[in-house]
Amino acid sequence: QVQLVESGGGLVQPGGSLRLSCAASGSGFRINAMGWYRQAPGNQRDLVAVIYSGGSPTYTDSVKGRFTISRDNAKNTVYLQMNSLKPEDTAVYYCYCNADIERAGTRMTYAYWGQGTQVTVSS
Repeated sequence: QVQLVESGGGLVQPGGSLRLSCAASGSGFRINAMGWYRQAPGNQRDLVAVIYSGGSPTYTDSVKGRFTISRDNAKNTVYLQMNSLKPEDTAVYYCYCNADIERAGTRMTYAYWGQGTQVTVSS
């Protein structure tokens, strides 16, 4: 099992910045990808950014040039630096982790989610 703990949400004015963090913990897992999704009221949960092990980050078009995803492999932690925030960025942000777990010689891939952190952009 993998546990994800998020931090860093809050209230910020338009044009401001926030940094989200998500730390993965557990045993016997290997991370394939970590990223962030967001869900605004009445909307589905959508991808914001994801970073694959050994790969380049991917962003949804609406955040390109404003958000930066990064990962500290030694700490199993992913970050989302959000700059030039807009009211339409307001949502609950969920950390996502895709990891392989090996049990009794069998490797299986699982998706894990954080509890969500609220980001509100408002004046």
